[in-house]
Formats: sequence, structure tokens, C-alpha cells
Amino acid sequence: MHEDSHLQLSLIIAVYNRKEELRELLNSLSVQTDRDFEVVVVDDGSKEKLESAAAEYSEQLNIKYLYKNNTGAGLTRNYGTRHASGNYFIFIDSDCIVPENYIKNIRENLSKDYVDAFGGADSADESFNNLQKAISYSMTSLFTTGGIRGNKKSVDKFQPRSFNMGISKKAFDAVGGFSEMRIGEDPDLSLSLWEKGYQTRFFSECKVFHKRRTSLKKFSKQVYHFGIARPILNQRHPDYTKITFWFPSAFMIFTLCSLSVSFIRWWLMIPLLSYCCIIIIDSSRKNKSITVGVLSLVSTFVQFFSYGLGFLWSFTALNILKQKPEKVFPSHFY
Repeated sequence: MHEDSHLQLSLIIAVYNRKEELRELLNSLSVQTDRDFEVVVVDDGSKEKLESAAAEYSEQLNIKYLYKNNTGAGLTRNYGTRHASGNYFIFIDSDCIVPENYIKNIRENLSKDYVDAFGGADSADESFNNLQKAISYSMTSLFTTGGIRGNKKSVDKFQPRSFNMGISKKAFDAVGGFSEMRIGEDPDLSLSLWEKGYQTRFFSECKVFHKRRTSLKKFSKQVYHFGIARPILNQRHPDYTKITFWFPSAFMIFTLCSLSVSFIRWWLMIPLLSYCCIIIIDSSRKNKSITVGVLSLVSTFVQFFSYGLGFLWSFTALNILKQKPEKVFPSHFY
């Protein structure tokens, strides 16, 4: 490691309401094989304060509880860093659980090959319900999002996500922390780091178990807003736009066209049906459940259609109608 003689890790957890999930995360942190880290829990104006949940682990963890008015995750994480004592920040979402070697793996990766920002993988734990496993599959599979994750060609240009992200205090301060974006703030931070000359990397061993959304309606709403955020990010960081960002919208249009002509040319449905079979078979095999496989097909279509619609609407508003993102999508900004 060439930046700091001693790596001081501060885990920042921005949380709103989710008391039971916070307990689960803190419990997984309390049994880490490497115990040399602090935890900063920032309660973002929860209706019922979460101090009691944090206090339950005051003997097992070096934990600090902070309460503030509700502003959203990005600004809450910024608040947490200002009260952290470490020189390297680790951001974890409250709906995650970490394996017992999580901290150990982070320290080993940074000591062996230091980088100013990294991201780790996410997956579904065996204890998650079938829908959570299906949503996890649709968000991480090679056949849906291209996989996460960490193939050798993309490992050094990985965009960390805030549910499992590490960044040095030096780099975080250099870009001013998370921006005024309420949604898409984590890729915005990654792209800002690149523009400042900092490197990011994928640490395959540093994964978390991510519960994500617990219903298809909530999942659909979440990825719809992700779709809206992407053209905004393209406008803010034009050097990092990719044609692949259009894939969910293209898939949506292709599916609708295939269905509309299927009664005339049934064989035009073969590519779509083949893709559906691949999703079901692959997810069923990985999750050892046909039920999860079928649910993965449903969640994949929900993901593509919701993201695709959000992307098309945002692209039209910003690039054709020439509207300001803050005006047309005020909920995406603080």
C-alpha cells in the first residue's frame, strides 16, 4: 500500500427506518474475523429513532450513532464521513449482510494492490426469499445486465455502487463527496473520480448479500428511476456514454414488436422464447429452484421494461425537448 502507512477503515451506514435490517447488518459486522474498524450509523430522520438498535452492538463494535433530518442517502453518507475518524470509507446499505471475512478481504486487497476506490459484488443469501433471489439474479446475471462483474477486462474500470463501495478520504474529498443527485449518485461519484484521474477497481472477494426490493412493484419503481438517471449521467459525463445503455429500451421495443407480429409470423418469436428459456434454466440451476427460475424471468422483464421506459422518457426530455433535468425530474435531486 503506497498511500497510507496504516489503513483506518470507517464503515458508513446511511439508514432510514429499517431497524430490523440494520440489526442484521450490525450482527454480521460483529462477527468479522478482522475487528479493526469503526462503524458510523447515520439515522436519516427515521420516524422511530434507531439509536436502540445501534446501542445493542456497542460492546461488540466500535460504533457511533448519529441522527439528522431526512435528506436522502447521498447527503447522509456525506454527513457520516465528516464524523468518521478513518482514512478510508466503506459504504454499505442497510439492506445488506456481509460475510465474516468481508473486512479481512478488503484490507488484504488494499494492502496488496492499493486503489483509491473499489466496489464489490452482491448476491442473494440462502436465507432470502424466492423473489429476492430472482431480483438478485436479474440484476447481476451475465444474461441480463452483462454480469457484474469483474471480468478481467473490466476490473479496472468498474463503477462502484454505494451498497458496497470503498473510497479513500483523499479521493472522496477531492470530488466533494456524493453530489446533489438523489438517484444515480454512486455512478456519478465514480465518473467524477475518473475525471479527476483516480482509479476504481472491482474486488471480487468483497461481496455482500443484498436483499434489494421485496416486491415487484417496488423493484419496478426503483429501476424506472435508474433508467431516468442514466441520460442525466450521460449529460453530466459525456465522455463515458455507452451504446449498451440503450439495451433495455431496445429489448423492450424488440419484445413488443415480436409480440405484435407473432400471429402472422410465429417464428419471429423464436429468439425471444429462446432467451426466456435461457433465463429460466440458468437461474433455476444457480438457485437450485425452478420457482426462482420462473420468477427470475418475470423480474428480468420488469427490470428491462421499467428501466427502458425511464431511459426513453429521460432521453427524450433532455436531448430532444432540451429540458433541464432539475426541472423535469426534481425528485432526482436534493
